[in-house]
Parts: sequence; C-alpha cells; structure tokens
Amino acid sequence: MKVDFEYGQGLMTADLPDDRTDVFIPGETVADPNCIPADKIEEETRKAILNPIGMDPISKLVRKGSKVTIVFPDRVKGGFQNNSHRKTSIPIILEECSKAGVEKKDILLICSNGLHRKNTKKEIRSILGDAIFEEYWHSNQIINHDSEDYDNLVDLGCDENNNPVIMSKYVFESDLAVCIGHTMGNPYGGYSGGYKHTATGITHWKSIASHHVPHVMHRDDFTPVNAKSLMRYKFDTISMHMEKKMGRKFFMVDAVLDTKSRQIAVFAGYGKEIQPVSWEVADKRTYVPFAKEKYDIIMFGMPQNFHYGNGMGTNPIFIMQAASAQIIRHKRVMKDNAVMIFSSICNGYFHDQEFPSYRETYELFQQDYHNALPDMAEHGEAFAMMKHYTDAYRFNYAYHPYHAFSMMSCGHLAEKHCSAVYCVGAYEPGYARGMGMKTRASFEEALKDAQKYVGRNPKILALPLTFKTAAAHLCMK
Repeated sequence: MKVDFEYGQGLMTADLPDDRTDVFIPGETVADPNCIPADKIEEETRKAILNPIGMDPISKLVRKGSKVTIVFPDRVKGGFQNNSHRKTSIPIILEECSKAGVEKKDILLICSNGLHRKNTKKEIRSILGDAIFEEYWHSNQIINHDSEDYDNLVDLGCDENNNPVIMSKYVFESDLAVCIGHTMGNPYGGYSGGYKHTATGITHWKSIASHHVPHVMHRDDFTPVNAKSLMRYKFDTISMHMEKKMGRKFFMVDAVLDTKSRQIAVFAGYGKEIQPVSWEVADKRTYVPFAKEKYDIIMFGMPQNFHYGNGMGTNPIFIMQAASAQIIRHKRVMKDNAVMIFSSICNGYFHDQEFPSYRETYELFQQDYHNALPDMAEHGEAFAMMKHYTDAYRFNYAYHPYHAFSMMSCGHLAEKHCSAVYCVGAYEPGYARGMGMKTRASFEEALKDAQKYVGRNPKILALPLTFKTAAAHLCMK
C-alpha cells in the first residue's frame, strides 16, 4: 500500500507491505464518541456551570465588589470555531458574574500561555471571538500571563513535596478564579485541562522545572502515558497548594474534546472532583483498543508548522520531542526493540524569532561532553536567566528560554525506548544526527536498514495526520 505522510509543506509517500501495515487516523479509523450537537452546546455548558461539582455556583461565590479572573488556554489547543469551548463558556461565566453584581471593571481575562510565547492581538481575537474581544481588550482587561513579571507574581513557597509554587498575583488576589480547560489526551500526564492547566499556564519556570525535567520524565511511570505518573501528581499538589494559599478553590470549566475540538461533555467545579469524571469520559475517546499484535515499527510524518508553531517540524529539538511524544502515547502497542521512522525536511529552520534560545541550546548540546540529552538539564537555569531571551519572551512574542530544556527532557524518550530513530528526507541531515537520529533519503531506505533491528518482516504502525489532528493513545485490543 502507498501511504502519504506529512513532509514540510507537502507530503512524502511510503510504499508499505499491505499485509503487515496497520494505518490509524484519529477520529476516522476508530470513530470518536458522539459530540454534543451544535444546537445543544450552549445549553449543556450552562447546565455544567450552574451545577458545579464539589463547590457552590458562581452566584454564591461573588457579589458586587468581587474581583474575578477568567483564565483561558492559549492558541495551542482548543479550537477556534464559533462554538468552541472558550467562546461558549466565557460569555456564560460573565453573565453569571454580572447577575451576582460583579462590575465589568472588576473582571480580568488572562491567557494562560505559561512558558509559551504570548498570543498576539489577532490570536486573542480568534480565541475569544469578536464580542468578548471588543468588550475587554480596549480597556486592558485581556492580558497574557507573564512568568517573568515579578511585580505581578507571588511566591507561595513550596508545596508538600517541596515543589516551588510561584503563580500569577492577579489570580491569587482575585475573589474568584475561573479556569477554562480542555480535557484532551496529552503525553505529559495523561490529559490537559484540570490541574495541569493551572500548574503550567499561570506559574513560573521554576515551578515548571519541578516536573518538566529528566528525573520526572524519564521514570518508568511516565511512558506509556497515564494519569498516575509523578508528573501528574506534581500538577495536582502544586495546584492544590495554590488553592490552599488562596483560601479558595479554582472554579474549573473543562470540556472533553474530540478530534476536531468539539465538545463531547462539559464539567465544572472543584478540580479534584471534576478531573476523574472528565477523564472517565475522555478515556473512551483517547485510549483506543486497536492493536492485535505489537508493532516493530512506528511511522509518521512531520509538517513544518504544528502544535507549538511554525518551525516545529524543522527545529531539531522539537523534531525529537515530537517523535518522543508518539512513543509516550503508543508505547503500549510497540515492541521493546521498536524502530521509529518519520519524514521531516529538517532544513535547519529554527524560527529564531519565536524560538530564539533554541539554536544556542542545540549548539551547546554538540559541545563540552554532552553525550546524551539528559546532560543538558544542568544548563536550564542559566538559560532561564538570560535577559535577552526573557525580554524576547516578555515583549516580542517568543518562547521562554526554559521551554527548550523541557522539550529536550522529553526528546530523550524516543532514544530510550527505541532501537533506532530514523529521520528521512532531511535537507540538512546533520541537524537530525546532532540530536541522535539516523538519517536516510526515503522511507524505503530506512525500512531496509531497520531490518538489522526488527527482521525482514516487521509489523508496521502507520500514523498519517498524527500532527494534524488531536492524537489518541493506542492500546492493545
């Protein structure tokens, strides 16, 4: 069979054996659970918000004079359609606050970009919709989180497990903090949304450095992905420490989303109680019983632009992180000696404007006894303190310099769990080799070379569109 895989701005075709290849496309090969009908989304969202789990409704939590923050995720996930979760839930929350006497001047909307680059004015409009944007943007009531703005951060010491907890002062000082979340399968701790949202989106790099690091991500409980890892536990304890110090709970409004970012279900209330019920629903879409036998080879393609932004499929650090994410998701169906093969133009485009620290981070890995990716972790703090990089994050829509180190921590997992990692079609293959990948010109050449690891008749898992859709976590039937 011929399978087309993403390759830069186009496609690369692989000729694969019909009888030994299984193709999986999220939402197509195995259908998602039914989503909420479009004409029922507002009704179901309102029902969840008015009947929160584990805490009082908004009408009892605020009154005239109350300060309200609404924390919403950045552009990386959640959809931009007119009835997206953000665009549906935020107007209902504003309406409930207004009914309770909260004045417009006392409301602040915060994009929880964490260490991601700040979202532009145009992106904020696309996330929130024209009505909310026009009402709140011009009065400076929509902002991006700034993890380097020390005047508007608060240090809450350490949680019960000695994780540093530094968070947005705007959120800390509010009388009600509403967090809009998306329960979607995530390689980092099972699901986004819930306490992952607050532990990463409105904190500081030191908080994130307590979990996006080798000693957490390279543990046996991290791969394959699950909701009981040390990383997930840290998300919970950090966020619960915030709640303890604030003296109140986050009011979370989480939607379980399908492959096309449509709402399958909506839950609201206390994070500790809504996480398990939202995960129960999300499990039916995310953990897919698929494989009849374990695979020798996992195969996919990388477009140039996905997830974190343009250049993710060409920036060598991101390439290895994205490859590792597939192993984290699908390790349950892969043999222990599995091989990974993927296409990438890998042309040396780092996108230095959005990811200014990545090139220097990559070059450092090529030097000074850095033989494996975990060796780089010791430099994270130094890069996080480089003012030209943090200024670019604060004022010029760049990713925070520590972000590269969290990506490198993840990137090691493909090497750890695979016999070999092949990048095929690289324009400048030295960049791929510099991250520990083997390089070949085509899928067929890589398959031939991979025989030394998996034999002459390998079972292949082909994942076209894996970075163009919301990925699943494959399991054995």
